[in-house]
Amino acid sequence: MKITSFNPMIVTRDPEPVIALFEELGFQKQHTKKGISDDGITAVRMKDANDFHVDVAAANFPERVVIRMNVDNMEEAVELLTAHGFKMAREKGISETIDTPSSMANIMASPSGIIINVIQHIKEHD
Repeated sequence: MKITSFNPMIVTRDPEPVIALFEELGFQKQHTKKGISDDGITAVRMKDANDFHVDVAAANFPERVVIRMNVDNMEEAVELLTAHGFKMAREKGISETIDTPSSMANIMASPSGIIINVIQHIKEHD
């Protein structure tokens, strides 16, 4: 398994002030993904001049900071985290795997409370 990116993801019910703060810190919106899961989660990917990333996700969950980890092999990542005590995080509207046309995600939590959103992008192959 290869980690292709690793950055903080802020989950909040009110994303606009968070986005504005990071814009003041020099981050710019890169893209927005709407309608993630049945709850209609929206995530904004931001990047600064040093190629640091932060994601801001609008969701009807308690506010928290999550680690986003993009990988090239979801199955291996889930196995590795499970071997270290992580379990699938279950919250209203989130199943074990969130599938969209461009990615799949598993939100996993450690016994100590670390939450990692494991994401694998789906690439079309000829």
